[in-house]
Amino acid sequence: FLNFRREYMEVVGSEDAFGRTIWALGYLIRYAPNSAYREFGLEMYRRAIPHFASLRYLRGIADTIIGITHYLACFPTDEGMLETLADLSGKLMEAYRQNASRNWQWYEKKMVYDNGILPLALLHSCEITGNAAARKIALESLQFLEKVCFRKDWFTPVGNRGWYDDKTGSVPLFDQQALETMAMVLLYHQAYLLTGKHTWLQKMYQCYTWFLGENELHIPLFDGETFGCCDGLQERGVNRNQGAESTLAYWISHLTVIKAIENEARHTRQYPPLRPEVVI
Repeated sequence: FLNFRREYMEVVGSEDAFGRTIWALGYLIRYAPNSAYREFGLEMYRRAIPHFASLRYLRGIADTIIGITHYLACFPTDEGMLETLADLSGKLMEAYRQNASRNWQWYEKKMVYDNGILPLALLHSCEITGNAAARKIALESLQFLEKVCFRKDWFTPVGNRGWYDDKTGSVPLFDQQALETMAMVLLYHQAYLLTGKHTWLQKMYQCYTWFLGENELHIPLFDGETFGCCDGLQERGVNRNQGAESTLAYWISHLTVIKAIENEARHTRQYPPLRPEVVI
């Protein structure tokens, strides 16, 4: 975190920030446009590896898992990194086993923020490892999360105003964040790639339209003039600040949807119907 004087406000950065950095580096390594970019990404990635084993928080672990799977897609014979992937995936799976019950199929006692990233990480992991238990947990928790987020006719992520406690049974409605929506878009896309079920694509697109106005207040968060994204959906409207996290969340979601549409077109030779806002 930086303040307005561009001074760091933390002595040590958060595990969330670390995990997202590993995700970005893994993606760069896998899809680098040239060898110079890949070598640069590899240098930074390898410097970070000693910190992987000390990660404690689930979202930092999940983000790191996704970064590792991208790395392994490029270097599939790295046995040490395969072991690291199995160890980190095991931490997520153990968290699920300790907290899940018949009526609460989740990794924690509360649903807090960036929820879709947890099953998404296991879907990425089992794609590399073939671990059936990871796949089962990922799909079970996806379906549970879906029941929470599609309790209405439109996508309604868990709001950041209080979280969702299984004991109280109430889901906070507002302070909905763009990060939640991005995680769900990516989650449904990965579920489709893994299972081939087209219903996941439909849910992915339904989540994406949250940015375009298919939400609780029927107000778009994406700004077609600035090409930025508002920071959240609040009780009285949208948070007009267009921060980097929200804007990146929109564009990652947008590109994921476009990629899915192109893949579908190659297989079916038909383009699914789109709203005009999608093809900006």
